[in-house]
Amino acid sequence: MPLPAQIPVKYTEEDAEYLSVRPVVRQTFLLAELLDMILGVTGKDAARVQQILRTGTLVFNFYRYWWTGFDADAHELAAALAQFPDADPSRPFRAEECGVVLLAGKSWQPSPGHVTLPANGIELSRAEAARRRLFRRKTIWDTLLDISRENAPTYLGYSYLRRADIYSAEIAPEQAAALARSAEKLAPRSLRAHLAQISAATRILFLCPRSS
Repeated sequence: MPLPAQIPVKYTEEDAEYLSVRPVVRQTFLLAELLDMILGVTGKDAARVQQILRTGTLVFNFYRYWWTGFDADAHELAAALAQFPDADPSRPFRAEECGVVLLAGKSWQPSPGHVTLPANGIELSRAEAARRRLFRRKTIWDTLLDISRENAPTYLGYSYLRRADIYSAEIAPEQAAALARSAEKLAPRSLRAHLAQISAATRILFLCPRSS
């Protein structure tokens, strides 16, 4: 049986504390749209994708989705998944392509396979971190990217959730302390509270959206 082109889906806000009385929304998803969400949770793990399609339920971005489960033929599913990007360790890190950095503490460690980003990391986009304070020539974004020149980032994988290649570099304690000093001098006032724990960072992740 061929994979369905469209799947009727119901979803509501996920509430783990008590029985939710929030409204249920009904929507028809294209197969590619549903797979895109599933990959954000599983990565390109065909067996796990197949299992979720069969069970017919998924929690994604604080919403619970459910549909009538179906068995996906392995060959047809492989063809459908081939339309999505693959991790590519041969892609070199280019600082100019980086759009977001995530600073993680020692409690987070990279895991092989599916890229899971730190839930409690300090996240900064280029747009916000590249704002220059009055009378300053450098920005906190410049300082963060300097780490990629001091410690060559290694390729971790592709995040379907963020649609980006992820690169990682360790941060030595003295580098973290220097980052904290730079944040005080260079970061806009609106970011300084957000960067209060930057001295505890042990790793920096560079998220580089893939243009093709």
